[in-house]
Amino acid sequence: MRRSAVPLLLAFLAVALIGLLVYAMARPGKGEEQRDTIDAQIQAGKVVAAPGLDRVLPQVGAPGTKRVADYRGQVVVLNIWASWCIPCEAEAPLLERTHRALRKAGAGTVLGVTNRDTPEDSTAFARKHGMTYPSLGDPGSKLATDYGALQVPETIVLDREGRIRALRRGEVDVAFLRQALAKAGVPAEGLPAR
Repeated sequence: MRRSAVPLLLAFLAVALIGLLVYAMARPGKGEEQRDTIDAQIQAGKVVAAPGLDRVLPQVGAPGTKRVADYRGQVVVLNIWASWCIPCEAEAPLLERTHRALRKAGAGTVLGVTNRDTPEDSTAFARKHGMTYPSLGDPGSKLATDYGALQVPETIVLDREGRIRALRRGEVDVAFLRQALAKAGVPAEGLPAR
């Protein structure tokens, strides 16, 4: 009797193990869960508290660290990017124009956050594209995960209280930025028209 129980027990364990593996692979990761939650709330018209505001991150191309919370009181166009990203290269001039307009109006800033990039490559990219807006590194992609960012570029617009007013999963355009900034309380006058 004992001998016949061993193959049955092994078969049961094998099926249980396969079931656990399938469950683990089908279950969304933290970034996907965050993405689904944030996206659903934004689409429903809710104002969402921005996650990860107190995460301390190294500055790109400058010594020291900063937090997104350091920009509270300003509207922040939080752009998650990487030096190897072609759409990031395409949107960089528009983000720079938007940053200059926000600064001139005293309304806010564009704040870059690099994702899956080296500090050296990020710094070289910022120089090449004349980016004057600050950028932070994101070692381990923890801040990107907080926002459910699974790709680059992704842009999140925060109001002065640090709440998400709009987001774009992919390259931004003028229409998105103008609408998003209006939701965050920045009038369209003075913003880039193209």
